[in-house]
Amino acid sequence: MSVLAADETRGLAKTVLVDTSEFAIESVECRCGPGEWSSPEPAARYGIIFVRRGCFHRRLNGCESFVDPTVVYFERPDDEQQIAHPGGGDSCTALYLSETLLASLWGDEPGLPEEPVATEPATDLQHRLLLTLIASTDDGGVADAVVAAAAAVLSHAAPKRVEAGRPATALARRRVVAEARELLVENPAASVIELARQAAVSPHHLSRVFKAETGETVSRYRNRLRVRLALERIAEGEACLARLAADLGFADQAHLARVVGNELGMPPSALRRRLARA
Repeated sequence: MSVLAADETRGLAKTVLVDTSEFAIESVECRCGPGEWSSPEPAARYGIIFVRRGCFHRRLNGCESFVDPTVVYFERPDDEQQIAHPGGGDSCTALYLSETLLASLWGDEPGLPEEPVATEPATDLQHRLLLTLIASTDDGGVADAVVAAAAAVLSHAAPKRVEAGRPATALARRRVVAEARELLVENPAASVIELARQAAVSPHHLSRVFKAETGETVSRYRNRLRVRLALERIAEGEACLARLAADLGFADQAHLARVVGNELGMPPSALRRRLARA
């Protein structure tokens, strides 16, 4: 993924890392020193904000909270917040979700808590993995990581709401997984968000049910499937690895080579030579 835009105002540097119809990810750096409360600033969309470094005070609807790297806080459309920094600046990751995606994760109704929520170590790891994946994988892999990170936060904030949307029976779960696998064969680049929409379940529960039924994550299964499809294409004489990577939904040829190498023990170029000698 590449940086798409940067905006520096009022001591803030905002860099857009990813921007899709379902979600956006921004890195926010605040270089503000100690000061008074900022002017009220309305939020425009639903957001989950991870604090990577620093701390600050936040005022929302007359209630104050202290925010540091042990918590996440939330933004909701039309909420007005004010920020006061004790000094030293801070760094955050803002994960913005569409109403449709949030509703699918939050019991079919968009909404987020008003107060910050403490994070578990596994949630913080999901956040860091998401940032790593932005630079190293395809859109489907990033979407899977977005769902995992958001679901981890929301499950801790309100587990009963996130439980909504789970297929009711074992047969229903198997059908959901079978449908997802069928869709992946048709479109190997499909993200867990797209698969869940087609299967009419939440992305979080598709991820859980898929792993329960197959023993592996959607991302892992997708990569195994794409390697098999790549193997078939190479065996049939595919000459352009860049085209092959694009057709199978890899971020680029290097991503294709890395995944194929991890799965088969050799990159596509060596695989092609090996098959030619057979």
